[in-house]
Amino acid sequence: MIERPEAVTLEGKPMTVIGKALQPGDAAPDFRVVAQDLSEKTLDDYTGKPLIISVVTSLDTGVCDLQTRRFDEEAARLADKAAVLTISADLPFAQKRWCSEAATDKVEVLSDHREMSFGDAWGTHVKELRVEQRAVFIVDAEGKIQYADYVPEISEHPNYQAALEAINKIVD
Repeated sequence: MIERPEAVTLEGKPMTVIGKALQPGDAAPDFRVVAQDLSEKTLDDYTGKPLIISVVTSLDTGVCDLQTRRFDEEAARLADKAAVLTISADLPFAQKRWCSEAATDKVEVLSDHREMSFGDAWGTHVKELRVEQRAVFIVDAEGKIQYADYVPEISEHPNYQAALEAINKIVD
């Protein structure tokens, strides 16, 4: 497995990320994650639909909370034009609790806790902490990555505007 030393920092401390950094034009890699009802989800479950994939470290942190709420609002605006996923290494039970408390119901929140399959395939698995690096991906209906933003400091927000411009090019 590819390791990228010092690919991300947490409050300035360098961390290693497992997995290749994906680029626009790359095929979206498959993954296995767990839904809140404990069912398994893979990339095939979203075939033929554009995707916003918002990757967060933990829903129980301020920036991750705000990022997920922001993409929940965008999911409502996009309606059926695209699927909006949030992926973290939080347990599905914690994700379900957070979604209930935050009243988010448009974004699909999925757990990579079991295997870190998403993190390893998409290059977001922070080795030292076994969490995800904050990132946003836009994938077109043909399964090609159109936008990839790996946030270099875990405590910072992604570039929401650039991500939204990328999805709007696909769905409008």
